[in-house]
Amino acid sequence: MRWELNRLALAITSMVALAFLVPLTFATRQIAHDRAIGDARQQAAAMVAALAVDADPKLLTSAVASTVAGSAGRLAVHLPGIAPVGATHVTGADVASATAYRRPVTATAAGGVAYLQPSVLSDGRAVVIEVYVPEAEMRRGVWPAWLALGGLAVALVAGSVLVADRLGSKLVRATRELAGSSRRLGAGELTARVTPSGPPELRDAAMAFNAMAGDLRRLLDAERELAADLSHRLRTPLTALRLDAETMPPGLIADRMRQACDMLDEELEAIIAGARLGVEARGAQRSDLVEVLAERLAFWSALAEDQARPWQVVGGDHPVPVPLPRSELILAVDALLGNVFAHTPEGVAFRVTVSDEGLLVDDAGPGISDPAAAVQRGVSGAGSSGLGLDIVRRVAEAAGGRLVIERGPLGGARIAMRLPVPEGDRVVAAPPGRRRRGAAS
Repeated sequence: MRWELNRLALAITSMVALAFLVPLTFATRQIAHDRAIGDARQQAAAMVAALAVDADPKLLTSAVASTVAGSAGRLAVHLPGIAPVGATHVTGADVASATAYRRPVTATAAGGVAYLQPSVLSDGRAVVIEVYVPEAEMRRGVWPAWLALGGLAVALVAGSVLVADRLGSKLVRATRELAGSSRRLGAGELTARVTPSGPPELRDAAMAFNAMAGDLRRLLDAERELAADLSHRLRTPLTALRLDAETMPPGLIADRMRQACDMLDEELEAIIAGARLGVEARGAQRSDLVEVLAERLAFWSALAEDQARPWQVVGGDHPVPVPLPRSELILAVDALLGNVFAHTPEGVAFRVTVSDEGLLVDDAGPGISDPAAAVQRGVSGAGSSGLGLDIVRRVAEAAGGRLVIERGPLGGARIAMRLPVPEGDRVVAAPPGRRRRGAAS
């Protein structure tokens, strides 16, 4: 933008300079020509005064030699019937023409022009005073004047471009600061603000941006507090559920209920803590996908055993750090695994693959006929809330990844949560191989 402004200023000032410079060059040359002719007219007028005193050829010779033009061999007096007095540069026809016109004329001569001034002596004879003006005299001072005009035009153009550059730099600096703050705000840096500067319009835009960023920060803070409050309200029914579980007779079901209550309590605590973290703090968190997957499979494996579902895990030989808070990663993993249990019949097998590229869940169920509709928030064709895969998509995109739904090798759906892993966090895995966990029931 700055260079565009400079080029615009250069084009405008150049056109203005040319608009004045071209006429001035012709005017300068015409002024030099008129000055030379004017000098010749003065020289001729001096000779007319000398002729009025005495027209003797000998006296005229001295008078011609005493003038500037005569001493330079550029002045002559044409008397009737005798040779010209002085150095002549024109022909007799030019002299006769000037005599006939009875007014000053200019005639073309070799290397210049001749100014011919007719006059009449006291005895009635006609005489012509010739003053030769060489080409160099008519152009004297033209080139210095042209150089001065050209230098002045260049200085004016350069000065205008410099001023435009200084003004444009302030405009560009303010625009870049506003654009940079917008990018930082879009990346989650809610503290990004702009110092108003530049033209009034940009200052107004900067103040509007700061107001918008402040409102956005307040709205997000209110939303986080609301999420924390809602999660806290769930503790009351959870406490009642825990008391009911404590009154159950000892056994496998009672132990599972108490374990589920403990896990739900931990999840609520994590949700409350995560909701009250700022966006900046949450964006700086990292979690190990393998560790989270192992923890959640310990929960889902019990349900798989009850439903006689064969399952296996592929990969997980080394940590896979991802740029996500642990609570959000748990939410996405549970949504992926819960989708299998919610939308496939009991006894249908599933497989989980974990690697540096993310997490894949394959099942042997009927598959997903419309992947686009499956990720629409609140839309479900199987009687569920329609939030599961949308949660996975949102978590994946928050980490810079994506959600992929396709037909898997087991004949059913393959749901892949692709997550980018920074190069510095990649760990060289052990020799190629697959680790399986789980067994067919």
